[in-house]
Amino acid sequence: MIELIPYYMIRSLLITLVVEILVAIILKIKDRKDLLNIILVNLLTNPLLNAIIIYINIFYSIKARNISLIILEIFIVFIEGFIYKKVLKYKKNNCYLLSLILNISSCILGTIINNFL
Repeated sequence: MIELIPYYMIRSLLITLVVEILVAIILKIKDRKDLLNIILVNLLTNPLLNAIIIYINIFYSIKARNISLIILEIFIVFIEGFIYKKVLKYKKNNCYLLSLILNISSCILGTIINNFL
């Protein structure tokens, strides 16, 4: 199990990046710098989130993992929203709402995709 952790983390990051960029494009984010910033923010937050969730999954119950995931995702929505507010040119929607939409999309679709892999 431990030897598969890098695989799970890379897979999760790639799914997150693909889903969030596609959703950002659907939301009419066209500026390449904005799309790059979304990628960079996820390169920062996704591995940290997944490392914590994997640790909780190994040493605690699934219930603890699920509760932690919800709490951490909320925290990440605020962190990413704050960063997006500072760096994105895209101002059509509130940056915190953008972060919420992107994270809900990647969490739900990531869960669905991971259940099939």
